[in-house]
Amino acid sequence: MYSIGQVAEMFGMPISTLRYYDKQGLFPNMERVSGIRKFSETEIEALRVIECLKKAGMEIRDIKQFMDWCKEGPVTYPQRKAMFEERKAHMEAEITRMNRTLDMLKFKCWYYEQAIRDGNEEKLAAMIPNELPKDIRAIYDSSHEK
Repeated sequence: MYSIGQVAEMFGMPISTLRYYDKQGLFPNMERVSGIRKFSETEIEALRVIECLKKAGMEIRDIKQFMDWCKEGPVTYPQRKAMFEERKAHMEAEITRMNRTLDMLKFKCWYYEQAIRDGNEEKLAAMIPNELPKDIRAIYDSSHEK
C-alpha cells in the first residue's frame, strides 16, 4: 500500500490531482484507513491507464465511463475495446501529423544550412522539389502531404 504522497511522487503529479481523480470516482475500490487514502497495486495500475488515456486526449468524464465499465465486468469488454481502438486511431493520426511537422522542421534545417553555405537561396529555389537529394526529397514530400 502506498500513501497519496508516495503515489504523487511516483507519477510526478500533484497530490491535488490524485484527490480530484478520487472525487471523480476513478478509484472506486480505494481503501481508506482512518479516512486516509491507501493506494494498492490496483489503483497504481488504474492510474497508469488514466494517465495513458489523458495523454491520448481523453477527458476525465470519458475515463470515468471506462472505470464504470470496468466495475460492470466482462459484459462491457466490447465497449472497452472499442474505446481503446478509437483512442489508438486518434493517436496514430496525431503521430502522422507530428511526423509531417517534424519532417518540415528537418527540411527547413537542411534548407537553411544550404542557404548559409551558399550565401543565398537561388540554388535551392532551382532544386525544389525535383532536384533535391533523395533523402531530403523524401522529407520534403512527407512535409507537404495533405
